[in-house]
Amino acid sequence: MAHSHTSSKATTLITPTIIAKEALMMLTNNMVMGRLVHREYKNEFNKVGTSINLRKPVKFAATESATRTNTSIVEYAQAFTVTQQVHVSWAFSSAQLTMTIDEYSKRYITPAANTLANYVDVDLCNLYDDVGGWAGTHGTTPNSYSDLGDAQTILDNNACPVSGRVAVLNPAAHWAMADGLKGTFAQKPANDIHTKGYLGTVANLDMHMDQNIARHLTGAFTTSSTPLMSATVTAGGYVLPTDGWSSGAATLKAGDTFTVGSSSSDYVYGVNPVSGVSTGVPYQFVNLNDESPTGTTIAALDIFLSTSAGCQTSGQYKNMSIYPQNGSAINMNGTESSYYPQNLIFHPNAFGLVMMPLAMPAGVWGSRVTDKQAGVSIRVVKDYDIYYDEEIIRMDILYGVSTLYPELACRLVG
Repeated sequence: MAHSHTSSKATTLITPTIIAKEALMMLTNNMVMGRLVHREYKNEFNKVGTSINLRKPVKFAATESATRTNTSIVEYAQAFTVTQQVHVSWAFSSAQLTMTIDEYSKRYITPAANTLANYVDVDLCNLYDDVGGWAGTHGTTPNSYSDLGDAQTILDNNACPVSGRVAVLNPAAHWAMADGLKGTFAQKPANDIHTKGYLGTVANLDMHMDQNIARHLTGAFTTSSTPLMSATVTAGGYVLPTDGWSSGAATLKAGDTFTVGSSSSDYVYGVNPVSGVSTGVPYQFVNLNDESPTGTTIAALDIFLSTSAGCQTSGQYKNMSIYPQNGSAINMNGTESSYYPQNLIFHPNAFGLVMMPLAMPAGVWGSRVTDKQAGVSIRVVKDYDIYYDEEIIRMDILYGVSTLYPELACRLVG
């Protein structure tokens, strides 16, 4: 007589909500830059959709007089959009949903969430090319307290808040710092020690490692080139008129940095943004777009976004000691056509991340989970592919990144 056998253990399917919650936790845990930047704008997008204009703080000028003087109010704003949708997808059998969540997470959810987290981190690390401030030595991996100090000095000169600063380093700089500063790190509580990439704290600077730190390829800007200013910039200028580039050979890359001037009479120095007093440190310009000369001329080298005050030598938005002068030398940083890691030292307000909940399609197996406190959201959906006779699952995120205040960040080159 034949007997049927029934398992003593009931089969339990993993639900979409369980998968989504696990994926959200893994996504948050695997982000480095994504956890360190500003995310408070998320509530603004809930009201207006995928784009908002971020208003920057108004600045005022003081007057040394008993007689009242008005400060002209100027408000600058920049667009912040949330349009980047990224997903991972894979096929599986229904039987695989009967695994324990630990098994399913280890095999599928964790690597999928890690891929999504890396996309976010790459986009945030690539914002380095909006930042003009830099420290370190091109071609040398930073490994000392003085390297960190030089970067923090640049932030100090820009009146960057001291509290909350972080450093995000590539693996080479991370381990070089760990060796060079061993014994000086102040550890945080135990729950922070296991945060991905966390190294420790030095001089009130939280140190993190991220494999997604960008490598900048400099333009071909020196061979047969003696670039000069071709006119004097005026108040509010967003571009530099230049000449002296090598015709047909020179290029500039977005993110190339330089100073202007060659003597005490024409050197453009930075100023303290609060007092307006010169720092005695050359102003660090950044080229914002890829450029090639027409003949030997790049007539409009973009150095400021049009949503900023541009070049200013007086008033509440003063940012440099003198305007770049006609005939002044343009001094490019680094060696042309070379790769340099762009480690970042910054205050969280330098960069922004907004992650929005995606709409759920009607009538599908799936779930969407949002952590409002962390500003992170993920959607999981599953469907059947009749052509290939497979179950298909996908995880999606919708996000946007933006440079908010480049003066609150500094590159530490390697």
